[in-house]
Amino acid sequence: MPVALKECVWEPLGDELVVVADPRESITLADPDGHIAALLTELRHAPRTARELAGALAERGITLTEQDVQEGLDGLASLGLLEDAGQATLGDPALDERHSSNLSFFGSFADLERSRAEYVRRLRESHVLVLGVGGGGSQIVPCLAGLGVGAMTLVDHDVVQSRNFSRQFLYRHADLGRSKVERAAEWVREYDPDIEVRTVDRWIAGVEDLRDLTAGIDVMAGGLDGERGSHLWLNATAVKAGIPLVTGGMMRTQLIYCSVDPGKSACLRCHERALPGVGERTTAGVAQRLVRERPFTNALIGPLTMQFGSLVAYEALRYLTGFEPPRAAGAYVVLDLHTGLVPEWQPIERDPACPVCS
Repeated sequence: MPVALKECVWEPLGDELVVVADPRESITLADPDGHIAALLTELRHAPRTARELAGALAERGITLTEQDVQEGLDGLASLGLLEDAGQATLGDPALDERHSSNLSFFGSFADLERSRAEYVRRLRESHVLVLGVGGGGSQIVPCLAGLGVGAMTLVDHDVVQSRNFSRQFLYRHADLGRSKVERAAEWVREYDPDIEVRTVDRWIAGVEDLRDLTAGIDVMAGGLDGERGSHLWLNATAVKAGIPLVTGGMMRTQLIYCSVDPGKSACLRCHERALPGVGERTTAGVAQRLVRERPFTNALIGPLTMQFGSLVAYEALRYLTGFEPPRAAGAYVVLDLHTGLVPEWQPIERDPACPVCS
């Protein structure tokens, strides 16, 4: 198999070779005879097999067996410097141009077993259920579209209002009074006609309103407002269907997101069961009841909406491609405005008696 050298630079330093692929770190290799530098140089010219590289090095006066070269390639592969030459692109110039940044991103995670093209293909074959296209959802949708997610089902029952303009940038003044899901779907089709979009204009009032939406879905993302406890409906639906859920919102001065990996992580009902009982006459119990009774005010401004949407979409990306494990599975990730939005992980303890995920 021809192997390709990923984006990197190097320079000899005495008997060593300093290699930089990721600017955050450098790799120092012993190379007293310059063989590694010569191997990297030949790979930079073009992807090659071990046999072809041995021949090219021989022309430079460096005599190495094919086995020697293969061992060198194995070492470079273990450092994350090589990938499958045949899978570095999608093989279609138009698609490669469209997904140039996505391919470049996945290059950091590609190796001889997992290619950058395969990651992009997984996205193009995936279907995401976006729950709500208001505050958070209106930012999740563009992020998913940019990634090239192949299909989206958008769910909402609101119309565009002028108060949305502080944080929902899919919509324009001319859209006032229009269905949000219809306008959001229109935006996606204008942005990338290759993305399939389905709209569901529906008020979600319970689990029964979600059951017919999960067929063929790979990830559920977003959240619903207007009904207390709606996150638990999403949680129950996701766990029963075996579909990862990425959700969250804002608690006045805290931005929060989390995910549920059915069968692997704790779920949101586990967390709910661990909270102090709202009927308890204790400080914690009374405080919990007051939190639930507090009038809802939406303080989610544009910059925070964009951050929330990108974090949810990025966690969804982990589930859709597997380029790395989900980071918020079975945990609340809290970004507090008072501490500069530094993420804090708050794990949810799995409840062995949870009626949803046990």
